[in-house]
Amino acid sequence: MRVFGIGIDIIEVERIEAAVSEFGERFLGRVFTRGERDYCDAQRHPARHYAARWAAKEAVSKALGTGIGREVGWLDMEVVRGASGAPRLVLHGRGREFAGERGVREVKISLAHARLHAAANAVALCEGGGKAAGKA
Repeated sequence: MRVFGIGIDIIEVERIEAAVSEFGERFLGRVFTRGERDYCDAQRHPARHYAARWAAKEAVSKALGTGIGREVGWLDMEVVRGASGAPRLVLHGRGREFAGERGVREVKISLAHARLHAAANAVALCEGGGKAAGKA
């Protein structure tokens, strides 16, 4: 396996709190999967967990070289918890198709959050012959 691309993102938790407060269901349903919402809403400070997932999706889009939009959308990426409790990324729909066409086999993620900020990084791994990010 080789590195296809890397990405990182940081966001203020307050920004996500404001979006949830102002747009509610419209915002949450557009950005987060049902599983992500169930997980975040069950936490003591949901906005911190939503912010970490937002940052993860931004970081993944950077690692794939797509940004969020036509090729990979918000709901094409889902942060789930692995058996150990560590975050894991699952690609759906267009995200899975995009990655598969380029030989991306896995996207590793790491999340962090505190009272004011959340951050994430992502590393997209591909088999030897995959096209490099941004060279689609």
